[in-house]
Amino acid sequence: MRPPYHPRAYISGMRNVNRGLASRSKIIEAMEKGKTRVIEISEKAGLTESCVGHHLKLLLKQRVVSSAAVGRGNRWTLTRYGQEKLG
Repeated sequence: MRPPYHPRAYISGMRNVNRGLASRSKIIEAMEKGKTRVIEISEKAGLTESCVGHHLKLLLKQRVVSSAAVGRGNRWTLTRYGQEKLG
């Protein structure tokens, strides 16, 4: 039996392996709870900052998340398009 993954964790045009799907699902769930900086997301999701950064870039290409520069870092948010894909 396959563990349930978040519907927005799937990336089109690439092979979706279980580990990547699990990581993206944790990231999206952390972002739904209001965590927006990489360090906050990594702490909440239990992943390394480099892992979170890598998957956020993949989700950015799919327009599931957006990024805005704030100070020395970025603030990440789920997009309306990403929420519509849940549909």
